[in-house]
Amino acid sequence: MDNQPGFRFSDLKKKGAELHIGSVNDRALVDKLTAGCDRVYHLAAAFRKVNLPRQVYWDVNVEGTRHVLNAAEKHKVPRVLYCSTCGVHGNVENPPADESAPIAPADWYQETKWEGEKVCHEFLKRGMWITIVRPAAIFGPGDPERFVMLYKRAAHGKFLMIGNGNTHYHPCYIKHLTDAMQQAIEHDKGRGNAYLIADEKSIAIKEVVERIGHALGKKVKFTHVPYTPVYAAAWVCEQLWKPLKSDPPLFPRRVDWFVQNRSFKIDAAKRDFGYNPSIPLDKCLKETADWYLRQGLVRTV
Repeated sequence: MDNQPGFRFSDLKKKGAELHIGSVNDRALVDKLTAGCDRVYHLAAAFRKVNLPRQVYWDVNVEGTRHVLNAAEKHKVPRVLYCSTCGVHGNVENPPADESAPIAPADWYQETKWEGEKVCHEFLKRGMWITIVRPAAIFGPGDPERFVMLYKRAAHGKFLMIGNGNTHYHPCYIKHLTDAMQQAIEHDKGRGNAYLIADEKSIAIKEVVERIGHALGKKVKFTHVPYTPVYAAAWVCEQLWKPLKSDPPLFPRRVDWFVQNRSFKIDAAKRDFGYNPSIPLDKCLKETADWYLRQGLVRTV
């Protein structure tokens, strides 16, 4: 696994990290790793897989969170950070949204991350120190999955855009996120609060793709197709794929990405612990492009 793109275990070992491969549902392992810690960052999650049963999401994202917090409570860990998702707010009807926006999870991943937040509040009432972050669309070097599809399509100079491309998307560069996590867990105001974490502003998804193309040295041409028939085809495709173990090539959530607004305010994080996502977006996209090219995940043609 260490040789696969994105799994930089050897780099972490060189920096002194002690690595254990396991699950947050392994209570004995969680207990062992929590003992002696003065900070716990809980980022483990069952992420989006179309044919993954709801029970798996619940076991990992909800009960797994409970196991981590039980261990942290047992070993008297002074501070814990729980990583949720901006997706708990669903489609943002009145952008930009802040942390008080309606909770409207749209899939099992988002739903169980919200339930994980509820577990955090159970432990907060018992006196624990916990802060919560809700990252927007995370990207950057080291990620072999999330943004790579956009880069692959932009690298060909052609992009099939469902809808008009004006829906807003809010990126979150990985360096900004790690900075925010370190700041949130160290600042006293973080206790009991949830913070939306993202880059300075959201942008239209068409502009995201155009700027990715620029990072790759490509001018992207768009072909626009209507949402409704593509969504219908995606729904049928997902139903046909259900007996199989792999994800379908097209499914409703992927189509919805083109029409659901993600635009957030990051004022609370700025106010409470000085969050400052200062790296320009084009620089972030270029650093990510260079990493994808070096890893062979993206090839320009």
